[in-house]
Amino acid sequence: MDYEYAVKISGLVKTFNQKEVIRNCNMTVPKGSIYGLLGINGAGKTTILKILIGLLRPTAGLIQIFCEDIQVEKKEILKNVGSIIETPLFYEHLSAIENLEIHLSYMGVQNTDIQKTLGMVGLHDLGNQPVSQFSLGMRQRLGIARAIIHHPKLLILDEPINGLDPVGIREMRELFQELVKKHDMTILVSSHILSEIEQISDVIGIISDGSIVEEIELATIEKDFADGLEEYFFNIVNGGMIQNDKLIKT
Repeated sequence: MDYEYAVKISGLVKTFNQKEVIRNCNMTVPKGSIYGLLGINGAGKTTILKILIGLLRPTAGLIQIFCEDIQVEKKEILKNVGSIIETPLFYEHLSAIENLEIHLSYMGVQNTDIQKTLGMVGLHDLGNQPVSQFSLGMRQRLGIARAIIHHPKLLILDEPINGLDPVGIREMRELFQELVKKHDMTILVSSHILSEIEQISDVIGIISDGSIVEEIELATIEKDFADGLEEYFFNIVNGGMIQNDKLIKT
């Protein structure tokens, strides 16, 4: 079966202590795209991502991943999802290879080339080194390796370039684009670095006060809005609106 969308969220609500942090939220992530999720701190980005991977239960709403309801088919769906949410955690005394072997066992996946995956994230010769000796950037690379090693259809990444130097940022940018083009993945990525999102994304979703207030193709922003993504984003979150393909500032 072919799917038009990788993720479809309708009417999502999440409350904590009787306070709505996600309210009537709708989101559509096209299959085979890189979807950049943008929002200021506290807007609800990480909460949505945690709900998508089953770490939080929604209060209300429908969440479909490849047309399957996450509430009904959670176990099967998550076999096809890889993720980094917040700071990745590992078994510190074990090597990178051993950490990945544990993850593969947990996912029920065999015959995966661990060394190849480590090479893809720039950890070519570090597979036998204990994670306790890894720098922040190396841990982030290993987290990305763990997210992709079971060949998921959907990759959910929350601030994936945290701790990476400029070389690492560029390498991961190229990796994400390759995963979509050559490995048939869809990527949903959240980042505070607007310039990075602008370089890799096909579609932009902007969340403000717990709801997606705008979904737009990056090509449309580039074509119709001369000031680019940064100015577009700040005006949207500050209450701007779109009228006749013009950004109306408020």
